Amino acid sequence: MEGAELIIQEINREAEQKIQYLLEEARKNARSLEEEARKRGQSRAEWILRKAKTQAEIEKQRIVASAKLEVRKKKLAVQEELIGEVMKAVKERLSGLSDEDYFETLLGLTKEAVGELGVQRVVVRSNGRGLELISKRLEEFSRAVGAEIVLGEPIETIGGIVVSDVEGVVRVDNTFEARMERLGNELRAEIARALFG
Repeated sequence: MEGAELIIQEINREAEQKIQYLLEEARKNARSLEEEARKRGQSRAEWILRKAKTQAEIEKQRIVASAKLEVRKKKLAVQEELIGEVMKAVKERLSGLSDEDYFETLLGLTKEAVGELGVQRVVVRSNGRGLELISKRLEEFSRAVGAEIVLGEPIETIGGIVVSDVEGVVRVDNTFEARMERLGNELRAEIARALFG
């Protein structure tokens, strides 16, 4: 978190220096135009001066807006990178659950899916580890879920479970990846609040 704040402070400092430099250049240009105006006569000078001030103000506004946009883009890029790191850490933590915790998690995800499907016989698919844990305690798992469990083929996932009716017509994807995707925006907002306030 401290690293992110330092990066954002550095971006803001660089943007402020750029704004000051560009404003100074705009002032120099305005002074140069003003000097030229004096040489051509007072009435013409006033017109040129007004025009130069207007141009300088427009340029200043453009520079400030551009610098703010650049700072915002850099800040969002830093936030996005940090959110990505947190999501990666969450996936690593989920894939590193102990066997007992993973079994209990699979049980809960399967109960939820069976409730959504409303059937008494289901096919469950998980990664190799998940299927192995379930097969070792299949009776207990079926009883706790309240449905007859048929083990399907292993799937590529960091964890979680896919539950379907035996015909494979209706299925509930409760893999960790699918759940994170479904909750994606909510998770991202929560992570951003935790990291950046």
